[in-house]
Amino acid sequence: MSTYDAPLADQLFLMNEVLGLGEIAGFPGYEDATPDLVSAILEEAGKFGLEVLAPLNQPGDEQGCAFENGVVRTPDGFADAYAQFVETGWNSLGAPTEYDGQGMPSLVSTAVSEIWFGANMAFGLCPLLNQGGIEALTAYGSDELKATFLPKMVSGEWPSTMNLTESEAGSDLSQIGTKSVRDGEHYKITGQKIFISYGEHDMAANIVHLVLARSPDGPEGIKGLSLFLVPKVLVNDDGSLGERNDLRCVSIEHKLGIKASPTAVMSFGDDGGAIGYLIGEENHGIKNMFTMMNNTRLSVGLQGVGVAERAYQRALAYAKERVQGRDVDQSSAAIIHHPDVRRMLMAMKSQTEATRAVAYYMAACLDKARHHPNEQVRQENQAMADLLTPVVKAWSTDTGAAVADLGIQVHGGMGYIEETGAAQHLRDVRVTMIYEGTNGIQAADLVGRKVARENAESIKALISLMKNDLEGFGSDNRHLSNANDALTTATDWIIATSPTAPQRVAAGAVHYTRILGLTLGGWLMTKAASRALELTQNGTGDPGFLEAKVLSARFFADQFVSQVPALLELVQSGANTLEDLRDGHF
Repeated sequence: MSTYDAPLADQLFLMNEVLGLGEIAGFPGYEDATPDLVSAILEEAGKFGLEVLAPLNQPGDEQGCAFENGVVRTPDGFADAYAQFVETGWNSLGAPTEYDGQGMPSLVSTAVSEIWFGANMAFGLCPLLNQGGIEALTAYGSDELKATFLPKMVSGEWPSTMNLTESEAGSDLSQIGTKSVRDGEHYKITGQKIFISYGEHDMAANIVHLVLARSPDGPEGIKGLSLFLVPKVLVNDDGSLGERNDLRCVSIEHKLGIKASPTAVMSFGDDGGAIGYLIGEENHGIKNMFTMMNNTRLSVGLQGVGVAERAYQRALAYAKERVQGRDVDQSSAAIIHHPDVRRMLMAMKSQTEATRAVAYYMAACLDKARHHPNEQVRQENQAMADLLTPVVKAWSTDTGAAVADLGIQVHGGMGYIEETGAAQHLRDVRVTMIYEGTNGIQAADLVGRKVARENAESIKALISLMKNDLEGFGSDNRHLSNANDALTTATDWIIATSPTAPQRVAAGAVHYTRILGLTLGGWLMTKAASRALELTQNGTGDPGFLEAKVLSARFFADQFVSQVPALLELVQSGANTLEDLRDGHF
């Protein structure tokens, strides 16, 4: 059975040679992110993933979580692994230095997070949510709340959760019924939330719940929601833990995958009201929570990348060992020599590299948005990160599921047997297409808000950037050129059609998201290949690795970027049949 090895060579090549980590390290506040230090961080993260997290992945899936008398127990080894995670400082890597964080660039923390998800996605969910909680509290919390909770959240001692969904309020948060009532300097929270990842567990002494609830005097709908910090255990004035708050887990879900991650139904205020503290202003809860949600959407996209990498490694190891059939000379052969298996492996490899490149590119945009010395550059990069958030979340997870599915196919019949582990990757990654906003909702957000509403300013800037690069790549890039033209045409069609026929635009939103993902991924893969050729000509670097980068980019262009012009037809005409359907036709 294969193990997990962090893809350090590809990560570092992408960060240093394609995305300009050296430039980012020159921004104020990022000076410590030297190439040597970043390489050492990723190497140590790889060891932690290999030695601590990966060995718990399959046993954790088999054992699952237990719920008894309100107590949630994670699988054997998870609590010890989390204690090591906190003790060695991994949780604080990208957190603000003023709260004892290490202040590493998002590009670095993104690469490290991919390692956690590749090694053990169910474990990685806990620090994933805490990252978003830290960001939301840093942006909108009062000085008192920050002083009390952020140091413990940054260290990971008190991880946080995100409480949005209710039984009658899934994607439509305007239906939230959880209530808040003022009670002196705090609020009393009553209501029930579902699908709360790590809502209750045995890995930490306290859990910090960020809860969306309806303000007592707020307007109807989404504008009446506020964001509250509701700790599992109340904190005394001296910072010590006090009484248990009025909240409890009433059950955990039985799921298709990520079984080692407890997904809780949380009840607040069964005995009068859970004490909560307002984060930011009243009736601004959605805006404040979106800080956490957007952080989480990048991380969910990374889950797609991480699991895809893990599925590829497992499939590659099996294909090298499994002898079946005959080679062209009629001798017995490992299945890696069969053309269709090679096709599937390259599809897994190249798509994983493409999604990694797009996710890391977004992380680099976030670093420039936060720390670039030029205000205009900061604004442009924030707009680009906003544009790419739904793409990273949706396209990366769609692709992650497709790669995991191919991993099962490479294994053949053994892939359908749980003992091999290939099926777990597909079961685990499948939820990434659903939570934090289904991928259809992400696509609708992309075409409705990020393209049509802003008159496509950011996407046009990206299209122009990609087009300018095409001339300098110096190789046959007809597929990428055709894709960029198709993306331009699709974008223009959305702008022209959206004001009068928004439903037609919505019908093609998923296809447009794939167009943008494939084109952007193809562009970044081609940039990587171009840089690999330069290094090869200079006699620098590992020749085998550099040649593989070129071949991977070629394969991705030939097999996937080439699909973009056909997707354009689906964007423009995808609503034709849908408009004629009535309920009775289903």
